[in-house]
Amino acid sequence: MKLVVFGLTVSSSWGNGHATLWRGLCRALARRGHTVVFFERDVPYYRSARDLFALEAGRLVFYESWDSVREEAEAELADADVAMVTSYCPDGVAATDLVAASRSLRRIFYDLDTPVTLASIASGEPPAYIGERGLTDFDLVLSFTGGRALSLLQERLGARRVAPLYGHVDPQVHHATTPSERYRGDLSYLATYSADRAAAVDELFVRPALAAPKLRFVLGGAMYPEPEAFPENLVHHPHVPPGEHAEFFCSSRLTLNVTRKTMAELGFCPSGRLFEAAACGIPIVSDWFAGLDLFFEPDSEILVARDRHDVLAALSLPAEELVQIGQRARARVLSEHTAHHRALTLESLLADPEAVAAPRSMRVASDPLGAGR
Repeated sequence: MKLVVFGLTVSSSWGNGHATLWRGLCRALARRGHTVVFFERDVPYYRSARDLFALEAGRLVFYESWDSVREEAEAELADADVAMVTSYCPDGVAATDLVAASRSLRRIFYDLDTPVTLASIASGEPPAYIGERGLTDFDLVLSFTGGRALSLLQERLGARRVAPLYGHVDPQVHHATTPSERYRGDLSYLATYSADRAAAVDELFVRPALAAPKLRFVLGGAMYPEPEAFPENLVHHPHVPPGEHAEFFCSSRLTLNVTRKTMAELGFCPSGRLFEAAACGIPIVSDWFAGLDLFFEPDSEILVARDRHDVLAALSLPAEELVQIGQRARARVLSEHTAHHRALTLESLLADPEAVAAPRSMRVASDPLGAGR
């Protein structure tokens, strides 16, 4: 198949979780004989932190403005099997209009930020990447979040057919490797700053650091507002390139996962970082969200923390027990949650006859966004 994607970014991992996921999925699709053409607006903040310049068995198209690339996008869509728009695509509405008018056999929307999308709709301020027709132009809507979110995409945005396409890991990139002194720590945490998980990060990471001054805490991620206020035993790396994620995880005894509040409220929202750390064989302590046990077995493959005391208790576990938890998590990920598994899922969904584009006369003409206001 030829897939044409209009997305946020695949070229830069700075300040976003899309790039690493797309890289793994594109590689997995390439190994399956498919081609991906990815359109990415060339914005300064990603350009200055670019760490990928070409796609394996595909094309990465940078453009300055939608008007400058529209004709090229039309040409690529002319022989595409799949046309896809993703959440946070800076030209999502214009791309949706183009995809809706194309002759592509499958028209897909992939929401990698479903909780944010739904929270925006509920607040009466629809996200900029979704137009007034909601998701009615698409034959299939894929969601990074499962559970109740799937029915909400239908009820609030008019999605006709929905399915989860969860996060994943590329084992060729994330695997056990030699620890480094640069990232050495007792507990690590890798994530871009987000206001709606700031309180949880404070409770599960910063406060344990204050309570255990003899331990070393290592934070990786951009946009933290006051890093100078962190305790002395908390080391901050503003950017950890994808090529160093495995080294980052493998340099700590234990790593933390914190779920954004909007994601935790919906549940069934595993972060890609969960799978990355597990693929490295590093034990994980995570906050709880509904559906976590669908991906990992608590106490056996993952530790659950509801407050700082649970984190400190996890840090006090014997080294042998932590190693066993990490190894069991790694086995689970490699058997169920790799980019290859997600590529197979995507193939299966696209092969379903129900995913064939409906005639224009059958498309929903209502305004789901307007009706919901």
